[in-house]
Amino acid sequence: LQKVSPGGLPTFSAHPARFSPDDKFSRHRLALKRRFGVLPTQKGRAVL
Repeated sequence: LQKVSPGGLPTFSAHPARFSPDDKFSRHRLALKRRFGVLPTQKGRAVL
């Protein structure tokens, strides 16, 4: 992936990774998961 287009303009990722440096909403996503109790650490123990 090139950082600069042939015209000299910066390029953008079409599908940025979920926790990439250019993900501006990861903090909000984690806050919502924490608020609604859906983080992996907030789930109950698996029943075997």
